[in-house]
Amino acid sequence: MAIARALLGEPQVLFADEPTGALDRASGHEVLTLLREAADDFGQTVVMVTHDPQAAARADRVLMLSDGRIVEVLERPSAERIGAWRGERR
Repeated sequence: MAIARALLGEPQVLFADEPTGALDRASGHEVLTLLREAADDFGQTVVMVTHDPQAAARADRVLMLSDGRIVEVLERPSAERIGAWRGERR
């Protein structure tokens, strides 16, 4: 319901903090699909914070943080690449 409310206002930027963290796999997939569609179909920017490599892999760009700083930017990375990332610059 929170996602529907957020999308209803047609914001330019949609913030999602661990949107799949407390969901079962099917519900999480639906949420990620809605967020991806918001970006693709409506031109909305989605800023998502997640520890889930599968969720992050749905993004166009992934910013890797270490000690509160951006240390690497990954363009359309796979879940495997995200999951293997250990904080070193590549």
